[in-house]
Amino acid sequence: MESLRRHRVALFNLASLLVPLGLAAALVPFRANFASAASALVLIAAVVGIAVFGNRTAGYLAAVSVALWFDFFLTKPYERLAITQRSDIETAVCLFVVGIVVTELAARRRHHQQVAVEEWDYLGRIYGVSELATSGVPANEVIERVRVELIDLLHLRGCRYESGPSPRPAVRIEHEGHVIVAGGVWDVLQLGLPGPELELVVQRGDQTLGRFVLTPTPGYPVSFQRRVVAVTLADQVGAVLPQLRLV
Repeated sequence: MESLRRHRVALFNLASLLVPLGLAAALVPFRANFASAASALVLIAAVVGIAVFGNRTAGYLAAVSVALWFDFFLTKPYERLAITQRSDIETAVCLFVVGIVVTELAARRRHHQQVAVEEWDYLGRIYGVSELATSGVPANEVIERVRVELIDLLHLRGCRYESGPSPRPAVRIEHEGHVIVAGGVWDVLQLGLPGPELELVVQRGDQTLGRFVLTPTPGYPVSFQRRVVAVTLADQVGAVLPQLRLV
């Protein structure tokens, strides 16, 4: 999955350079009778497409590319990176500025869309565990469901549940979502979850019932929101564990 994503990003970055070049070259036969402003509209359409379906880097590259090839192919003197007319200079600058603005708007839209999708996913996980916990199934099934959810949610290499309090001071995810190592807050976004193992405590009030022992993927960043959801899932176990029967 990660290699596919990188390939897609590289493909869009390459397209952001080549598509404006191809469009500008295609307009060369018509440049004598085709207004520069009309050519600019055709080129900016390419930036819009790349910015919407690509990423921020691709959009920036496309904005630079359209301004460059507009100058090279479609303004006098042709086939030179020089512009003699003020109107063409203004058009080239507008091409670049509009390209940057469109790229930022598209990036913000993607960000808000991703946040909305993730929030629905988080709610679905919490609701699913809650429904299972209140359905009267054995405690082992609830614990296993949360264990599987934690592996996916936190991108773990492994996870197990151990009953009772920790036998030693441990690296842990606290109830507020912060990761504590040696009494200090660990920078998870920069360094990933600390290893080789850390704990997520299952509590009911002040009583520690058990803990999930997490084996993280080294260097993989885990957002604060995901850690808070992980704590919420553990709380679901803690809230109903004394009421559930063991198998």
